[in-house]
Amino acid sequence: MQSIASARICPLCMFTSVTRPAQALGRPWLAPRYYGAVSGGGGGRNNRRSSSPSRMVLSNDPSRSPSSRYGRGRDAEKPRRKVDGPWAAMNQTSFRGSREGALPSSASRSAHGGDGKKPDRRTKAMKMQSSLSSISYGHRMRMKEDISGVESFDQLDLLPSVKTAIHDEVLKGMVDIKPTPVQRLAIPALIGQSIGRSKRRNKTGGREEFLLAAETGSGKTLAYLVPVVNALKEAELADPAIQKYRAYFDKQRAAMQEPDYTGPRDFDPHPTAARPRVIVLVPSAELVDQVGAVAKKLSHSVKFKTDLFSANVAARIIQRNMYAPGGIDLIVSTPHLLSSMADSDPNILSRVSHLVIDEADSLLDRSFSPVTTAILDRALPSMKQLILCSATIPKRLDNYMATQFPDIVRITTPNLHAIPRRVQLGVVDVTKDPYRNNKNLACADAIWSIGKDAAQHEGSVAGEIDVKRIMVFVNEREKTQEVADFLVSKGIDAVALHRDTSEHRQSEMLDSFTTKDPLKTNAKLQTPAVSGRRSLPNTKVMVATDLASRGIDTLAVRHVILYDVPHTTIDFIHRLGRAGRMGRRGRGVVLVGKDDRRDIVAEVRESMYMGQALI
Repeated sequence: MQSIASARICPLCMFTSVTRPAQALGRPWLAPRYYGAVSGGGGGRNNRRSSSPSRMVLSNDPSRSPSSRYGRGRDAEKPRRKVDGPWAAMNQTSFRGSREGALPSSASRSAHGGDGKKPDRRTKAMKMQSSLSSISYGHRMRMKEDISGVESFDQLDLLPSVKTAIHDEVLKGMVDIKPTPVQRLAIPALIGQSIGRSKRRNKTGGREEFLLAAETGSGKTLAYLVPVVNALKEAELADPAIQKYRAYFDKQRAAMQEPDYTGPRDFDPHPTAARPRVIVLVPSAELVDQVGAVAKKLSHSVKFKTDLFSANVAARIIQRNMYAPGGIDLIVSTPHLLSSMADSDPNILSRVSHLVIDEADSLLDRSFSPVTTAILDRALPSMKQLILCSATIPKRLDNYMATQFPDIVRITTPNLHAIPRRVQLGVVDVTKDPYRNNKNLACADAIWSIGKDAAQHEGSVAGEIDVKRIMVFVNEREKTQEVADFLVSKGIDAVALHRDTSEHRQSEMLDSFTTKDPLKTNAKLQTPAVSGRRSLPNTKVMVATDLASRGIDTLAVRHVILYDVPHTTIDFIHRLGRAGRMGRRGRGVVLVGKDDRRDIVAEVRESMYMGQALI
């Protein structure tokens, strides 16, 4: 039987018969399937198509759009993944694992600390770090050239009222007023002004699409508000309906001032009543207040109507302001609230000319994407400019822009995906004495070491003391209250912030972390202290998850403690970005326990020291 079966096998099967199992010899129909699996065809388990990239994986090349890498349009051909053939291992002059990010099994175990050996430095410790790519040297130099061309807001083609608002309202009290790098790049591009290297302005059916990507604390809010407000006022001067209403308004007001006037005492609705022209979407009520405060400062001199819509605002006030006869120009809102309003009245999105999606990596993620895209789809017909803004570019956002907005213009700063060098990172080994794997004790000790230097000492003004505001980040929501309670038991003024906390209470907690006001000395009486224990009257601590790490301008925070080692480089960027904002120095402390990845912390610390992106 064996000789008969062998005689019927084709020459190709004879060539591969050495590697086939014995049971396949009597069943020739299995030979093609087995051959395909051996040679790298589509039949093997290892040849399955990989799943879509995680939302926590940053873009490979954030400075370039995927359309420029792979072609343009939705149907652009993506580069095919190279599949090794049966002789791929021959004639190799170098180890391919270092280039592909792979390690042999023993080296892989070493990188994870399995056998205690030193990790192989040819690869990164975190998988998402290997997918991060720093901006090329040439791109960095080009961006620096563009930045060097703008030294003052006076060089920008802005309306005089907008320039006055920047100097007298938004940046009031600052001695040396200069635009930040992202403002030097974004404002000229958004208003169509060419400074330095010419900016490519892309229009899709009359609509311009931009992505602003810059490091945390770099002034992105002003970078997009100034251009949209400037465009708002320019469009207002060219709108015949608004000019006609102004003439009517002036005539009606003059008539009402006459002593013998007997006509109506009210005015007709403004053309923008319940139909705003600029919408800024942010993920939380705290960011609504923060961005809205900057917009209101601009409105004092520029003269436009802006309103804030969030869970902190009563429903009757939102209804009254939206449908006010005087009209409304700019809205700062959360997506869920604005989407519910648009469901009941779609006309409120019929005149939107500028839509800003701040913290785009969050608002276009799974939790916010349905409501954000619903607003986007309704506003697209009248939209003239779409602006996405973010401090990080995950791969999911990168892929979304490649399919939905393939021609989007990307404005990235040279330090994107890098933690500023002015932020120092210290490491505390919790496994050693005196902590012995007690992270709560190590966290309390770190806070005491930060706050004890200025404790009981008054500041530069009599009757006031300097306040040390510290943020502690944990990975799990359940851990926030536990850590906060332990810190309180040690005489530290600590509060827990998590998603179960009401939005109104969240705003109250963050108020003291977004202001630089000192404490009065009588505030010591309000400090929680346990009988017979010492306390830190000049230190405020907030224990939070990533809820407080996105976009909040914690200008007063100089110290951040990472209770848990973050899962991804995105979390490192946002958490450490709460300190050292707007050019100020800051310090981070990470607590490393027995189950934490020490190699990850070492590589992040090295990248921070070198001023490099977390790659």
